[in-house]
Amino acid sequence: MDQQPLTLQLKMSQYAGSSKKKKLIFLLRQLRTEAQLRQEDLARKLNQSQSFVSKYESGERRLDLLELQQICDAVGVPLQDFVKRFEGPTSESGQKISKSAQTFLGERQKR
Repeated sequence: MDQQPLTLQLKMSQYAGSSKKKKLIFLLRQLRTEAQLRQEDLARKLNQSQSFVSKYESGERRLDLLELQQICDAVGVPLQDFVKRFEGPTSESGQKISKSAQTFLGERQKR
């Protein structure tokens, strides 16, 4: 078996382990679901394949700023609002992120 895919997989899994990366993935998926779009629907709006959406939502693929802008446009969320959600500890509705989301994002609950 070729060693290259294993090497790439290890590198991506290391990158995908960061809490910021997990938060980004969570928010990207949340944007799509809030817009009531399936991966296929969003891919069509982006003139991409469904696997493009799947790969960035799973952390297999990184996005550049222009691609992130296109995704925000496609779901009707200004890029600035997305960045505010990414930077802040709260959801768009102003409520604290649920414990399950905190666990997913790798954040520790303050005591």
